[in-house]
Amino acid sequence: MNIILLGPPGAGKGTQAKKIQEHYKFPHISTGDILRENINNNTGLGLKAKSYMARGELVPDELLITIIKDRLSKKDCQNGFMLDGYPRTIPQADALQMILTESGEMVDVVLNIFVDDEELIKRLSGRRMCKCGASYHVIFNPPAQEDVCNLCKGKLYQRDDDKPETIRNRLNVYKKQTQPLINYYSNKKILKTIDGSKDIHQIFEEIKEELDKYDQ
Repeated sequence: MNIILLGPPGAGKGTQAKKIQEHYKFPHISTGDILRENINNNTGLGLKAKSYMARGELVPDELLITIIKDRLSKKDCQNGFMLDGYPRTIPQADALQMILTESGEMVDVVLNIFVDDEELIKRLSGRRMCKCGASYHVIFNPPAQEDVCNLCKGKLYQRDDDKPETIRNRLNVYKKQTQPLINYYSNKKILKTIDGSKDIHQIFEEIKEELDKYDQ
């Protein structure tokens, strides 16, 4: 089963992707994670992507298409995969369809996690990160000591793309360039919208109900 996760920044795609991966054993392919890894390692791709991501803008299609085509060719994707953060535009969706068609594959289901703007801004602007990879939230998951990681005692920081002004820009970019994908996949009869404002476990139960229809 080949899955795409759609939803605005902060909708909880990453959290649900981990739960889906654990339950169904599909590889979770996050373009955001791949790009950040390249940025941290100062690779050529990372340097190109860094300026776009810091402004909350989308990384150019040609960079992402190269990443996705290479990743989907790996052995662990032979029995299915889950894409998180790609596609984000109609051209990217068309490119993905061409990549899959070459190998006789297709997208089975697109899960669209919906959350309204004000809730998203509250979620994202409160997020704090640590260099060790741990993630916190000043309201929903605060560290034991303010601005200090529970695990490594490192100083927490706010990502540039989690600052309120950047969040609003990210949401505007999403609505302009990514939301058309909802119509794109709806027309293909493979879109399922999930209420992302519910409790994490309730959201996952709703997702399982949809995925179990395909995982027969």
